[in-house]
Amino acid sequence: MERAGLGAEDAGHWLDDPAHRRFLVRDARRALDFFDASAGGGRLRMLDPAGRPVPDAPLELHVTTRLVHSHALGQMAGRADRAGIIDRGMDLLWRGHRDARHGGYVWSLRDGAVADGTKLAYGHVFVLLAASSAKLAGHPDADRLLSDIAQVLEDRFWDESAGLLRDEFTRDWQVFSTYRGMNANMHGVEALLSAHEATGEGQYLDRAGRILGFFIAGQAAGNGWRIPEHYNAAWRPDPGYEGNPMFRPAGTTPGHSFEMARLLLQWWDLAGRPATDAPRQARLLVETALADAWLPGGGLAYTLDFTGRVVRPDRYWWPVCEAIGALAALIKLDPRPGDEDWYRRLWRFADAHLIDHDRGGWFPEPGGPTGGQFGGKPDIYHALQADLFPLVPGLSHHGRALADTKPLGS
Repeated sequence: MERAGLGAEDAGHWLDDPAHRRFLVRDARRALDFFDASAGGGRLRMLDPAGRPVPDAPLELHVTTRLVHSHALGQMAGRADRAGIIDRGMDLLWRGHRDARHGGYVWSLRDGAVADGTKLAYGHVFVLLAASSAKLAGHPDADRLLSDIAQVLEDRFWDESAGLLRDEFTRDWQVFSTYRGMNANMHGVEALLSAHEATGEGQYLDRAGRILGFFIAGQAAGNGWRIPEHYNAAWRPDPGYEGNPMFRPAGTTPGHSFEMARLLLQWWDLAGRPATDAPRQARLLVETALADAWLPGGGLAYTLDFTGRVVRPDRYWWPVCEAIGALAALIKLDPRPGDEDWYRRLWRFADAHLIDHDRGGWFPEPGGPTGGQFGGKPDIYHALQADLFPLVPGLSHHGRALADTKPLGS
């Protein structure tokens, strides 16, 4: 067990330190090994903290898609998809989640049957991400999935007048709420940028830029570099809204500021590094979220109010992962005093409290399997990207860079 392998204390930047890079590779390989068990019994399943399938647990669309995306990244990075998760996930998306009658993709399945037929933008943008990553990895079914999901997003979710994505419909596409949200749009940016990288189509890049402009140059700049999460049908912030405590908590979510900062730099790089405020805006998002959310005992608070005061101090794994990715991007672009300290601090906290050194993967909360919010181990997506993205030199085209260097190859 290479617990001391985070990086040498006297290294200039851990991103370049051989010991740290070995640590990242080892953590990524062990996470992929752990999640191979998701394909047990011939179909994809949720896992408990020990890697056993959770009986009767529904398989939600974001889990299926993120397994495909993550194992595609792993395959590009040189680690064979030994459990066939990409093939199984692509087949399940097409034959299970895809709604052959009404179009689009249902939210969850149980034993192959529809458990929840709601059509959510949050899930649909992850279908675009999975299809794009599968295409980059050379999967033969990627083009048909990419074509289908692109049309569904165009016809049902994209609001051209606003330059943003609508959120939710019933299974047969009836409007049942006026809710609009940042989370689905943020992951929409991620998927649009991946689709641009996979296809070269400019419309994906343009739409990602429009979404980023609204939430960062518009909302974050006007709200102390904290991004309101929830909006009404007119795209005005709804500060009183509180929904699902995991997907739609009240207030602001600093973990999303880290994600948006990294995605803003990815867009800026793909757009040819235009003369915009993107690097400054990304840094303001990151520095504000770190100052607001880092807790005295370590870890990042889950939610804040609109002044930056901590509302929910729960310390989940994914904001730490996203902060690592954002700091890595800033260090690659323009390292400033303090960036390296934060990067190391985040990894030390993850190593001590979140990484499952016995089985692989990350625990959802400090305390391991005894954590209260989650019944199983969360999917691999956030943690794998925290391992892999620092291993490549650029701000964009992560899949291509992983395929070129194959850091997970034997």
